[in-house]
Amino acid sequence: MSINPNEDTEFNDALRKHGILPPRPKTPPSPSPPPSPSLEDRLDDLDDAELLELEEKAKNDETERRIRAYHEQRLEAQKNEALRARFGRVYPIGRDDYTREVTDASKANEPGDDEERGTGVICFLYKDGILRSDRTFQQIRTLAQKYPRTKFVSIVGDKCIPNLPDARVPMLIIYRKGDIRNQIISWGADRERSLEELEAMLIMSSAIDPPEKPPPGSRRRDSDESEDEGEDASSRMRSKVASTNARAQKNVRSSRDDSDSEFEFDI
Repeated sequence: MSINPNEDTEFNDALRKHGILPPRPKTPPSPSPPPSPSLEDRLDDLDDAELLELEEKAKNDETERRIRAYHEQRLEAQKNEALRARFGRVYPIGRDDYTREVTDASKANEPGDDEERGTGVICFLYKDGILRSDRTFQQIRTLAQKYPRTKFVSIVGDKCIPNLPDARVPMLIIYRKGDIRNQIISWGADRERSLEELEAMLIMSSAIDPPEKPPPGSRRRDSDESEDEGEDASSRMRSKVASTNARAQKNVRSSRDDSDSEFEFDI
């Protein structure tokens, strides 16, 4: 008679008792259920009107107090963010405006900035009619709207630097705390550059801060598929930052040399 050692029978139990069959493997414990979301986690899903409605319907004073405190904290965060979002577009400047609108503007700290990091200022030098310059200008406008905490200014290249060759545009000069943090020359001359690449380069140059997590009150994604898409986008950005940084030396001049010395400047 063949014996199935995996069967749960009295006969097999007797064989195990006498060591003829090995002991039955222990059943792994059931995984613990995930912890219930906190009240604050649930409030993240609600907009301001829904928070007020929930506060009115609170069943006890403690819950009402916590909802009110959370709502006040969110409003304060929204107010601070609005104060920091001071720009949001590209400001055309002339050479005479450079010190005030670029160098000095980069020294100003954001409201509530205890670290005194200054303001990221990106000066974009361009020339109309050059394809890579026109394309980059569109990308600069998009980034200016996306990152209103960073100041973007534009000026015709040879109006800023006399006799600047067309081969040098577009050029981006990046300031923070009154200092040049990076200088990107002939962006897109080697090949067509994407918006994502430019964004990554500016993040690496400390001109703009990386995207932060959604502010309180933003609707969470409704499905795992949407979350996966968000993770993929985040991964793509990290990869793009790394790969663009690896190629940066081709277009970036961070120190003086004979060929570019006449274009390294601080007005």
